[in-house]
Amino acid sequence: MFVTRLSFFLGVALLGLSAVRGQETPAAPPAEAPKAVPVVAVPIQPAASPAATATAMAAAKPAATVEPRIVYNSVHVDGPYIAMTFDDGPHKTLTPKLLDLLAQRHIKVTFFVLGECVAENEDVLRRAAREGHEIANHSWSHPQLNRMADDAVRSQLRRTDDLIKSVTGKRPTLFRPPYGALNPRQQRWIHDEFGYSIILWDVDPLDWKEPGPAVVTRRILAETRAGSIVLSHDIHHGTIDAMPAALDQLADKGFKFVTVSELIGLATPVPPKPAPPPASPNEKKRSHAKTAPAAAAPNAPKPAATAPPRN
Repeated sequence: MFVTRLSFFLGVALLGLSAVRGQETPAAPPAEAPKAVPVVAVPIQPAASPAATATAMAAAKPAATVEPRIVYNSVHVDGPYIAMTFDDGPHKTLTPKLLDLLAQRHIKVTFFVLGECVAENEDVLRRAAREGHEIANHSWSHPQLNRMADDAVRSQLRRTDDLIKSVTGKRPTLFRPPYGALNPRQQRWIHDEFGYSIILWDVDPLDWKEPGPAVVTRRILAETRAGSIVLSHDIHHGTIDAMPAALDQLADKGFKFVTVSELIGLATPVPPKPAPPPASPNEKKRSHAKTAPAAAAPNAPKPAATAPPRN
């Protein structure tokens, strides 16, 4: 009996173990090996040279703006153009005589006039403007402006500007400071406020010293170049007497007369100066062999100061 029961329990146990084994999860299949990714060769560009990099960076920058020029001693032009200018008028009798000479030669010039002279000779200025000459501001009473306060300078220019406009119908666009005396700060604010170009000169025959017509003519002819602005004064008899010979001989040399504004309109860029050639070894040796200049004597007299000319 005991043996029969033991056999029964062993049978039941074996059946339970078989059922448990049948419920076990089958083993996962082995994982596939990863597929190889194709390698694509990328060409490597050579690094740009420093010079090429600098060139590219410069090209990427916006072009630098060139500040407009506001002061003129002369003008670089491609052609034999010059501007004759006359200061300190208009004069009651000498300016009309000059206008006759200019009309005969079909020459146009620029007059830098004083307000106080315009007030006395409005008809003369009106004729000069009517005949095509340029009228420009030279202050009211010819003071040395670089020694004056801004408000006083402004008054000198504004009174003359207004009078020129009332007589000729046009405001001037050019200004010549008496004696050429104007500091850079004044040049800037006068240009900004009045719109003037500041006109100086590169040819000065010193006619205000009245050296005589022949000397004035000779100095003008010797100093005038293409693009020159020639200074003279239509208030001196010697200057007016020098003009026929000076104008005719300038024309014979091929010069063409224009107003200052026309000359500025003809301006061309100044070509850059060529770089000097490198010094040879022998030149370098000679330069090193030069001695220093001797020092000036401690008690050497200083040159005497001279009063500014009336321009």
